[in-house]
Amino acid sequence: MRNFDFSPLYRSTVGFDHLSSVLDSVNRSEANQTSYPPYNIELLDKDQYQITMAVAGFIEEELDIQTEKLTLTVTGKKTSEDGSGRNYLHQGIAARNFERRFQLADHVEVTGARLANGLLTIDLAREIPEAMKPKKIDIGSNTTPLIDVNKQDAA
Repeated sequence: MRNFDFSPLYRSTVGFDHLSSVLDSVNRSEANQTSYPPYNIELLDKDQYQITMAVAGFIEEELDIQTEKLTLTVTGKKTSEDGSGRNYLHQGIAARNFERRFQLADHVEVTGARLANGLLTIDLAREIPEAMKPKKIDIGSNTTPLIDVNKQDAA
């Protein structure tokens, strides 16, 4: 595991002090996670993302998607073992329990999810609040006369 020096970043930015803790949590979570189930992350448009996970053998009731504090957690829990009495010679479809975590950037929200043909698709979008969008600041001239408060009180 590598340690990164973020001091050059802190010299020229404001408000990114939480960045190192986010990167540390990503490093820790990656070290603890297996590669199951496989997934893709796609950029569909400027602020539109999609995560597709291969969850063969799971039904909707066995999957759970939650977001909390900029973390998206996808959990799969099989409700029961295959009680059909099958005698597998090879069982290559891994329908085991899993938990996969994704760190989300500020203002990224889950907008939908669907399960079809063994693929769980989660749609995400970055929705920047109006208060945080860029705005033009007009520069006014100093033509408005200043009012002397002391003269107003005397009147």
